[in-house]
Amino acid sequence: MLRFSRLPARFRLSPSAHRWAGLSTGAREEGGALYEFRTYQIRPDRSSAFLELTNEKIHLRTAHSELVGYWSVEYGALNQVFHIWKYDSFSHRAAVRAALAQDERWMAEYIRPAIPMLTCQNNHVAALLPWSRIDAPPRHGGAFELASFRTRPGAAALWAAPLGDSAACRDAGGRARLLAAFHSDIGHLDTVYTLRWFESADERRSVESDAAVARGLGLLQSRKTKVMFPCSFSPLK
Repeated sequence: MLRFSRLPARFRLSPSAHRWAGLSTGAREEGGALYEFRTYQIRPDRSSAFLELTNEKIHLRTAHSELVGYWSVEYGALNQVFHIWKYDSFSHRAAVRAALAQDERWMAEYIRPAIPMLTCQNNHVAALLPWSRIDAPPRHGGAFELASFRTRPGAAALWAAPLGDSAACRDAGGRARLLAAFHSDIGHLDTVYTLRWFESADERRSVESDAAVARGLGLLQSRKTKVMFPCSFSPLK
């Protein structure tokens, strides 16, 4: 168990961190929504065709549940799309998946032609951190960054607390904005995900790392990031 008194001074977080220290990875407010992160790897020769098909048929899918965002990954992975779906609960997701399986148009017009275009699929389930919400970017366009921060076991909430305290996370010089912060529920445990918006991929390079992240480096085991651009049909764009 982590004890605040035994952490080196440079790793001690703000007093508000104690408010969330009791959260284990996967804890969330009772009745809180869950967010499914889905990543599809597309055959290199079918990437354009897949995106065109999805653009034409995504309305069949969004008739069943809420799409938060849909992006094409530009840096950090190739021929990959990433999308986030919101559900009220696991039972809600199960009901949606059952309904999709019975939706003849969805199966015939999208699933059957789309599956041969993919090489693999994976998903993770996450919940918003207690202080976070999903914000819209200040304008359409720009570049989105999905970053994942793997912490020591049980330390995700402790590490993430300063993100909510730091004004720089909301707006770094007017060029970067934290749109949402999540913690893992199923998939890579002890992980915090941040979704940020930048005016461009070049602007992302010029924005310094958050002091909140730097203060908690002793709790981190790994970091990973990818830069994405929103598809035309993405609600977040």
